This record gives sequence, C-alpha cells and structure tokens, in this order.
Amino acid sequence: MPESSLEDTVSHTLPVFIQEDKTPADATKTVASSKKSFSPHSTKAVIYSAIFPGLGQIYNRKYWKLPIVYGGFMGCAYAISFNSRYYNDYSRAYLDFVDNDPTTESYLDFLPYGYQVTESNREWLSGVLKRKKDFYRRNRDLSYIVTIGLYIVCMIDVYVDAELFNFDISQDLAVKVAPAFFDRTNYNQRAFGLQCSFRF
Repeated sequence: MPESSLEDTVSHTLPVFIQEDKTPADATKTVASSKKSFSPHSTKAVIYSAIFPGLGQIYNRKYWKLPIVYGGFMGCAYAISFNSRYYNDYSRAYLDFVDNDPTTESYLDFLPYGYQVTESNREWLSGVLKRKKDFYRRNRDLSYIVTIGLYIVCMIDVYVDAELFNFDISQDLAVKVAPAFFDRTNYNQRAFGLQCSFRF
C-alpha cells in the first residue's frame, strides 16, 4: 500500500476514538449550575400567609409546620363554636327568666328535674344564669382574640423563616475566648481579662 494512502486511512480513523473525558465532579458542577437555588422572599411569604394561613409555610417549604398551624386553628374554631353555642343558650334562658312571660321557659332546660322556681330563689337563679352567660361570652371573645393572635404569629413565623432561610450555620462559625492584657490608662489600672472573638 502506498505511504500516502496509509496516512489518509490513519487520519480518518483516529478521530472516531477521541472523546472528551469528563470527571464526575465536572458533571455534578454542570447539573448544580443549571438548577436555580431556591431563596424565599419574605414579603411574598407574608402575603401568602395573610391570604390563607399555611400558604406561607408551604411557600417557605416548611411543611412540617402545617399540622401545628391547622391544628391551632381547628382548636380555636372549636372553642369559638362551643362557647358561642352555650352563650346563646344561656343568654336566651336569662332573657326568658327575667321577662316574666310564662310562655317563654327555655331556662327550665338548665334546672334539675322537678326544681321549683319560687320568689325566694328567683333572684339567685337570675344571678346564676347571668354569670353563666357572661362566662361563655368572655370565653368566646378570648377565643376570637387567640385566633387573631395565631393568625399574626403565622405571618411573623413565615417572615422570620424567609429572612433566615440562607443563614450560614456552617462550621466556619466559631467563638474564640482568650486571655487579654489591658494597659494602664488615666482612668483604669493595669488589668487582665478575657477577650471573645466571633468568626463568621
């Protein structure tokens, strides 16, 4: 075979076996750089939480907090419903008791069976019904206040979570305590002490 023909064969054959060698580290860097890192925005998280409690936690990807949030609101809803129902019942019973109308006797549902209302115990029963009415009204109002407080706490929680999402907690954070020597000044004597330095 002629020499020129052999060189042409080799020159056309070699490029088939030449490939770019990529290490696993380079491939990992390529994939990581192609993915955009998630960083929540605190204002957006608060807006989501204000629209509906729990959405801010979902936006911040703190899914483990959802049972706490919804459990708290379910407890508040039950407390409001329970106290409102008894407040309405005792309020109607109290009004029926003091109106001196024999056809309105809802207060009898709260008295023991066979209990007779007389002039001697009428004032006492009126006070009992009024205290019960005020008691459940106060608890209902407190339940509303707790619900509003929980709503505000949820917004504060998502704001803090979003602000501290990228907070550095690596091993580079350190506190160093070392002895220190303080020279004498016009105001202080020469003294020894401890010096704290923070590295972050």
